[in-house]
Amino acid sequence: MSNGSDIVVETKGLTKKYGTTLALNNVSISVHRGEIYGFVGRNGAGKTTLIRVLTGIANPTSGSFTLLGAATKNEQKEARKHIAAMVETPALYMNMTAHDNLRTTLILKGLKDESLIRSRLEEVGLSDVIASSKKAKDFSLGMKQRLGIAMALLGDPELLILDEPTNGLDPEGIREMRELLVNINKNRNITMIISSHILGELSKLATRFGFIDKGVIINEISSDDLFNKVSKSVIIKTDDNIKTKNILDEHYPNRVMSENGSIHVAEVNNSSEIVKLLVKSDINVLQFREQENGLEDYFINLIGGNHHD
Repeated sequence: MSNGSDIVVETKGLTKKYGTTLALNNVSISVHRGEIYGFVGRNGAGKTTLIRVLTGIANPTSGSFTLLGAATKNEQKEARKHIAAMVETPALYMNMTAHDNLRTTLILKGLKDESLIRSRLEEVGLSDVIASSKKAKDFSLGMKQRLGIAMALLGDPELLILDEPTNGLDPEGIREMRELLVNINKNRNITMIISSHILGELSKLATRFGFIDKGVIINEISSDDLFNKVSKSVIIKTDDNIKTKNILDEHYPNRVMSENGSIHVAEVNNSSEIVKLLVKSDINVLQFREQENGLEDYFINLIGGNHHD
């Protein structure tokens, strides 16, 4: 349904009230074609409410939004045929096999090509259950999430909306889900909105971020700009810390400090340059480690100083 516009989703002053509670407060965001938009906020910050509005489950109290260029309710109803969403948990038929889950979804979407069942299951890494009689209720959480995504991909959506897709997965499951989503985005150029309360996880796949706290958007930032703000620091011990600090002060002004017998260098993009510099100066490096100043610190500072009661 592509309307030729670079903007896939745009909200303007979107507000949603439940009684006296402002779940969304004047939210304005834009999501561009081909992006993986990481939507970050604590539990209860308003992420799921926005997703519910975009998917038509809830109506906004005020404000407006466009989906694939569609602005009116009727146009958006049509646009949602080109959007797939997995809100909170995948909507699976628990007493059916993976194959029958996809076959039922195929029928509901009015599609007739049954070869899509095999190709979508293979695409999400569920080849081993294509012909299996195992029911979805007996799948692991990771398999259920993959099956939900396979079902979502049946209609070749232009936009995929996922609410906390790695919630409850073990580290291996999280890594596999991340790789799957990056591949889908790259191979199909499907725009994605992925919500999470864990910035560190989203940072490994999102290309742009929107931060929400208490229903208010407090920042939108590209992944490049985000990483520039939270670049690594390096902690070093050498056989001559005083000489080391003097040398590093010349190359990294205002970013070097001594602490607990170590030298700390902040905002380091290329730590190998420091090693080369010290070796060249005949300094023995006894200890050297990188430290992510991280993303979670940035997130906490961002929301910590922004209370919108």
